[in-house]
Amino acid sequence: MTQISAKMVQELRSATGAGMMDCKKALTEAKGDQEVAAELLRKKMGAIAAKKADRATNQGWIGHYVHNNGKIGVLVEVACETDFVAKNEKFQEFLHNVSMQVAAMNPKAVNPDGLDPKLVEKERAFHMESVQDKPADMQEKIVEGKLRKWHEEACLMQQKYVKDTKGKMSVGDYLKETIATLGENMTIRRFARFELGGE
Repeated sequence: MTQISAKMVQELRSATGAGMMDCKKALTEAKGDQEVAAELLRKKMGAIAAKKADRATNQGWIGHYVHNNGKIGVLVEVACETDFVAKNEKFQEFLHNVSMQVAAMNPKAVNPDGLDPKLVEKERAFHMESVQDKPADMQEKIVEGKLRKWHEEACLMQQKYVKDTKGKMSVGDYLKETIATLGENMTIRRFARFELGGE
């Protein structure tokens, strides 16, 4: 049986933000493998977040980030259930990190349903044109696949979370992890990104 050290638990806790006991349990189940344990925790946190999804989020905070060159600024509204959690250090850290994500990755909307229909149609038309040489019955499937891939770039929740060095976590996964850690439902409501000289 693999010995789970306090150092291993601390490393997993730092990487995931999960509680000490949850980390130890996941590491035991994963026989000491940090990657497997992190994935187990991610699934558990996703399930916890799903259970809280229908709770009202009437409190929250508007965070901001201005890139150090002073040329990009971001405002992000994140809602939660209580004012107490909105002032929590972990919530504020989440808000700051998401603001940095918006500055760095320039998403077009929070989710696919928030995308401008004209922009979606333009993207669809572009991809339709690029598959004209494919069999007619395959064209729609290929275009749908390309649009899904585009959503991963255009939609904040589906973007790869830039601070996840392993590149496995999306912003949506990061949100679920934070919900599980704080024990409250949270929603990224909207954001605004300003770039000097932009529209």
